[in-house]
Amino acid sequence: MTETRKTLILGSGPAGYTAAIYAARANLEPVLLTGSQPGGQLTITTDVENYPGFPKGIMGPEMMDMFREQAARFGTEIKDVMGTSVDLSQRPFTVTTETDEVFKTETLIISTGASAIYLGLENETKLQGRGVSACATCDGFFFKNKNVYVVGGGDTACEEATFLTKYASKVTMVVRRNEMRASKIMRERAISNPKVEVLWEHNVTDVLDVSAGKVTGLEVTHSTTGVKQQVEADGLFLAVGHKPNTGLFKGVLDMDDVGYLKTVPGKTATNIPGVFAAGDCQDSIYRQAVTAAGTGCMAAIEAERFLEDQ
Repeated sequence: MTETRKTLILGSGPAGYTAAIYAARANLEPVLLTGSQPGGQLTITTDVENYPGFPKGIMGPEMMDMFREQAARFGTEIKDVMGTSVDLSQRPFTVTTETDEVFKTETLIISTGASAIYLGLENETKLQGRGVSACATCDGFFFKNKNVYVVGGGDTACEEATFLTKYASKVTMVVRRNEMRASKIMRERAISNPKVEVLWEHNVTDVLDVSAGKVTGLEVTHSTTGVKQQVEADGLFLAVGHKPNTGLFKGVLDMDDVGYLKTVPGKTATNIPGVFAAGDCQDSIYRQAVTAAGTGCMAAIEAERFLEDQ
């Protein structure tokens, strides 16, 4: 017989590890499945300077190692595997991993995060954290008086471009069409900023580092003529969207059109009693480590109270 756990946590970013810390301290004896990217998106971030308690900043991977160590210290059973299927039709819930290990659990905390949508370029991946970023709020500070490019034409791209003008000397938006899909107010806010220029009808087709180990330029290609040109750049910000890692729950849990899990307002409870969602898999607005950690705390407390009520 498979042992039934009190709570199981899917995902290991700030939300998952924080949920584990709180659940373990509440004697829920949690098991945490780290997923395919242990530590989440912060493991591909270099300097984290906006997380409270680290006045000198900290490397993203180092921070996640500390989160993991703290969760383990209180008794969390951490397994470096990914959940590949779930059965939420009855309690206890069933989670099966990629190694065919089966877990039964009274409550489930989902903290599978979200992944930035990238362009699929080889150097783009190689230069993550070295000039390539998908979060202006996280990394804009490092581009003081720099020349940066933002890919995208939606509200997020306009918002990121406008935010980056606080630091960068020049911000160029690369828009593949001859118009933006952003709302009028966001579009006008970006375009009217004297630091913002728009490169219409172009795509970024390569990220250049000239063996410098950091972004030094870009190759941009005209969308219709195919004419290529190289431009100098200190940074590339991707703003073509995020995809929540929630495919496992499609048709089972309520989610929006993009795939973000819907939770009770002000809480982390989903439409299935005993199932909670925390972090970037349910947060399409803030997407910060500190807010993810906060919802991880909430999910663990809600799971504890749910079990008490049963």
